[in-house]
Amino acid sequence: MISLETIESGVILPVRAMPGSRKNEVRGEQNGSLKVSVTQVPEKGKANKAVQEQLAKSLKLRVSQIQLLSGETGRQKKFLIIGITAEELTAAIAPLL
Repeated sequence: MISLETIESGVILPVRAMPGSRKNEVRGEQNGSLKVSVTQVPEKGKANKAVQEQLAKSLKLRVSQIQLLSGETGRQKKFLIIGITAEELTAAIAPLL
């Protein structure tokens, strides 16, 4: 189960990033975080941008609705998802798991 946190400005989604993978995809759940693989290597924020774009594509959201809150240089990241409730986000994530 993905541990979502609702705050005033949106929903915080914990993500486990896997840069340098063979393909861009959401690979399920790990320790309460959504696992996201991207082909981009982790240099100069390129992998973070790729993870953000993959989340937008997989969750059918606009890239502008997704902001990186923490974890710029680590695998564990927190993204703020704007304009969606925790229930709607859970429903969007369910088919990906």
